[in-house]
Amino acid sequence: MTYKVAKMMITNGNYDKEDMLKKLDVFLLGNRITQDQYTELVGLMNVAA
Repeated sequence: MTYKVAKMMITNGNYDKEDMLKKLDVFLLGNRITQDQYTELVGLMNVAA
């Protein structure tokens, strides 16, 4: 669920990059998302930037 919501926010452009990176770091450390999901989401932000 966390992954789907984060991906939707990123693809819609509805986020602040620095804030989202911090959240993704916390989600990864808390095992809310996998390393592969983290890499994908960060990649999506870099493409959108």
